[in-house]
Amino acid sequence: MTFESQPTRPFVRSSENKMVAGVCAGVAEYSNLDVNLVRALTVVGALISFGTVALVYIAAWMLMPQA
Repeated sequence: MTFESQPTRPFVRSSENKMVAGVCAGVAEYSNLDVNLVRALTVVGALISFGTVALVYIAAWMLMPQA
């Protein structure tokens, strides 16, 4: 039994399709989702989680390299 390995994609911030820092665009490109869906989920998540998602966004901004 053989497994074919697919090339891994880098998990980076987008430098082309960004509004603030490119984190949502980078997550959307990595997961093959619409960037507007990821942005909307981020805003809704930040409101529902009382800012926890916003802190995760800021951490991702600092930790994810830019493409």
